[in-house]
Amino acid sequence: MARLKEKYDNEIRPALQDKFGYKNVMEIPKLDKIVINMGLGEAVQNPKAMDAAVSDLTIIAGQKPIITKAKKSIAAFKLRAGMPIGCKVTLRGDRMYQFVDKLISVSLPRVRDFKGVSAKAFDGRGNYTLGLKEQLIFPEIEYDKIDKLRGLEIGFVTSARTDEECRELLKLMGMPFREA
Repeated sequence: MARLKEKYDNEIRPALQDKFGYKNVMEIPKLDKIVINMGLGEAVQNPKAMDAAVSDLTIIAGQKPIITKAKKSIAAFKLRAGMPIGCKVTLRGDRMYQFVDKLISVSLPRVRDFKGVSAKAFDGRGNYTLGLKEQLIFPEIEYDKIDKLRGLEIGFVTSARTDEECRELLKLMGMPFREA
């Protein structure tokens, strides 16, 4: 079992129940899934960029991503409907908890001038999105094999009803939020 999953079962769940006064254990917020998304506008001119991004995301997530395609044609961007424009991967279960543990304890401290993650990136429904400017913060990525720095978004989808519940859940998991 993942280390963070054990911590959630033994420490975080009782702490959340005490703080918010849940009467039923099914009300306690939990992490449902993590969606890692990499948008590639450059793939319109350079189709080989998609292969590099897919391999990077496969290494980061430990799971092969799906390629997302454009829904509409946009002439100004020379984009046609159906062209590959990005890739995403959805993590659940033990793989999700291992990824979050690795992100919080290893990858985020490797960000230059790191002061914490923004506490304003909640969507109002108990989900959190974290944007990263480069994929090099993950230890599995080899610096010499990178052709270009690419950013990615990590979406934390929780069963929390409010942003306050989600913030508390992530804070107890170890997410280093920046003081506003």
